[in-house]
Amino acid sequence: MKTTGKVNGIISNIVIVKADGAVGQNEICYVYAGETKMMAEVIKVIGDDAYVQVFDSTRGLKIGDKVEFEGHMLEATLAPGMLSRNYDGLQNDLEKMDGLFISRGSITEPVDFEAKWEFKPLAKAGDKVSAGAWLGEVKEQWVAHKIMVPFIMTGNYTVKSVVEAGEYKVTDTIAVVADVDGNEYNITMVQKWPVKQAIRCYTEKPRPSRVMETGVRAIDTFNPLAEGGTGFIPGPFGAGKTVLQHAISKQAEADIIIIVACGERANEVVEIFKEFPELVDPHTGHKLMERTIIICNTSNMPVAAREASVYTGMTIGEYYRSMGLKVLVMADSTSRWAQALREMSNRLEELPGQDAFPMDLSAIISSFYARAGLVKLNNGETGSVTFLGTVSPAGGNLKEPVTESTKKAARCFYALSQGRADSKRYPAIDPLDSYSKYLEYPEVEAYLGEKIEKDWVQLVYRGKTLVQRGKEANDQINILGDDGVPVEYHERFWKSELIDFVILQQDAFDDIDANCPMERQQMMYKKVLSICEHDFDFADFEECSKFFKGLINLFRQMNYSEWKSEKFYDYDKQIDAYIANH
Repeated sequence: MKTTGKVNGIISNIVIVKADGAVGQNEICYVYAGETKMMAEVIKVIGDDAYVQVFDSTRGLKIGDKVEFEGHMLEATLAPGMLSRNYDGLQNDLEKMDGLFISRGSITEPVDFEAKWEFKPLAKAGDKVSAGAWLGEVKEQWVAHKIMVPFIMTGNYTVKSVVEAGEYKVTDTIAVVADVDGNEYNITMVQKWPVKQAIRCYTEKPRPSRVMETGVRAIDTFNPLAEGGTGFIPGPFGAGKTVLQHAISKQAEADIIIIVACGERANEVVEIFKEFPELVDPHTGHKLMERTIIICNTSNMPVAAREASVYTGMTIGEYYRSMGLKVLVMADSTSRWAQALREMSNRLEELPGQDAFPMDLSAIISSFYARAGLVKLNNGETGSVTFLGTVSPAGGNLKEPVTESTKKAARCFYALSQGRADSKRYPAIDPLDSYSKYLEYPEVEAYLGEKIEKDWVQLVYRGKTLVQRGKEANDQINILGDDGVPVEYHERFWKSELIDFVILQQDAFDDIDANCPMERQQMMYKKVLSICEHDFDFADFEECSKFFKGLINLFRQMNYSEWKSEKFYDYDKQIDAYIANH
């Protein structure tokens, strides 16, 4: 028997419900405003009063309106057919919505339950299985989508039967398993999981040891992101956070891309919907959208659904990770998620923290980021969820609470600079403020030493030192003037500019320069570093400036040349000759 209740108070999208039975924290319920049925979530229980946040507008809701509690938390539906779809934060399919805006109380199915899939069995009768074990697979786009024992089934089971290869609906029984007491359970291709609970069907969660190549030099060379790692991109409005995320999503070495547009402006989301179906995936040759899922809650959508969207995206990512796949989850922006938490906290009249954010904001962000990671599955395979979020601090203030709290949880920090953006130095990642703690991991250092070059991490630190010395020299030049400092200061500055223009800057809209393979990055970086560590003998700062400007121009032309092409090596020879002549 379901618990019911009646509306007893309304504070914007927070509704106080007088319940007539047991109600659980984070339980889902439906609030009825006349004939309109709206989903809501319990966020606080005091006595027989349940405070629920409604995922829709509460306009027209009245005291005494009926409420029905469902007895379970907010769940994601996990099944074949999710790839290429556009969802809202509650996993409603946006393609099935009527009209320009989502109508209140509108609920759609997340997958096509009538579609048939070509099933191939992987398990057989007599096999011992547990939650997350692979029973079979279907081909979803080009991905081998594993059909697993539902994550909610705890304990050990024995496979009684698995259907033969053939076409089946997601709701058809494809296997029967029995527990130790002989109780039998029918398993289909679809399962549900609470979005605010991490999926933990794995034996081990080791530290990340491999680097996820993104094709972006400022990241891969200077501050690499580990596969199964976490990072975030804070920066002021207009600094290029969204464009950088789109470039990474296209080029990163991941099997599945999940983009969460959390509270973004509608025009940016429309851009994603319009461009992604047209982009060609450089790894597969197929359309990029074929391995992408978009979860969208724009800033004009209900605040509660915005808060749920990041959890839905992470849950879907964990589901695909359990198939042994490499998943990249990107949220733009987690600041809007934090703002949604602040609005709900304020309406509950909870004790506010800094800037009125919840007192436990840091703990909420940390526990969410902890869900990413590299895992070893029960069958010995590995899967990973790499998480990269953006933060939009008001006024570009990197000391505000969301940035500071995220800094404690994420291992990579890609600070976008307003000054670099204004001077059109894209991506506007500040090379000195940004960092990657994965460079300190012995496992990552060994991986880079084996894959790229021995002592690669030391080479990276040498480059960072040159950039730091160049900035210090530039400060002195700006204070004392060109003639007020020795020519060596100009040389240091131009060496840092050489690293900046050749390595750190990159054209995301150029067909060649947009994606830079690691082998190419290694060759270019070592060449630039060897030049920067050479002592020149310039007569004055004008000769120094002229020399490095000519050198930068040759390198930039090289950047726009096909890797290993005749033109590329022609510029390489021109650079050597240019240096020899000077």
